[in-house]
Amino acid sequence: MKAMILAAGRGERMRPLTDATPKPLLAVGGKPLIVWHLERLAAAGFREVVINHAHLGKQIEQALGNGAAFGLSIAYSPEPPGALETAGGIAQALPLLTQDDECFLVVNGDIWCDYDFATLPGLATGNLAHLLLVPNPPQHPIGDFALGADGRVFAPATPDTPRLTFSGIGLYRPSLFGSLAPGLPAKLAPLLRQAIADQRVSGQRYDGRWEDVGTPRRLADLNRELNC
Repeated sequence: MKAMILAAGRGERMRPLTDATPKPLLAVGGKPLIVWHLERLAAAGFREVVINHAHLGKQIEQALGNGAAFGLSIAYSPEPPGALETAGGIAQALPLLTQDDECFLVVNGDIWCDYDFATLPGLATGNLAHLLLVPNPPQHPIGDFALGADGRVFAPATPDTPRLTFSGIGLYRPSLFGSLAPGLPAKLAPLLRQAIADQRVSGQRYDGRWEDVGTPRRLADLNRELNC
């Protein structure tokens, strides 16, 4: 299985830090955010990783190279700045990720998580996605999706149904993106919601450490904790 790290975002909320440095290269705990992902992927047995980039993307390529320093092989999927959105970026990178309907892992480049990727379950036949869900953080108290006792992800019909937050870590089949034309912008949420409505998305709850490192303050707080 291959993995993809999403690293094409501009990081507007992280300015001015991201004016000169792409967000995945911002350091926390002594190393760039994206390096934490690469090291955990390598430790879990992954060997091939695709990274998309746009804003200051050449810095990412220069910093990470071909991945050999991490025991990985890295391929890059360059994008025009701010053009493709999440699903559009994945669709453009599909030729680098798979040549058939084999599932692949996608990880947001602007999160920090101590999840062990080696424990990822297989994607059940017929499912299009498997999402890692986490308890709702303070900045997103309403959450995104609910998780049934059978491991099925669903969108609650009423606002009082307990929800969890999508972590930005998921397994996907290429067919989830089959309706998208490469090179055109597309958001991930509508694809997931349709697959959820079709009962083709599974999930699991993770109660370990997860941070959406979306602002300078969150970055600084996490950095202090990791350096303790």
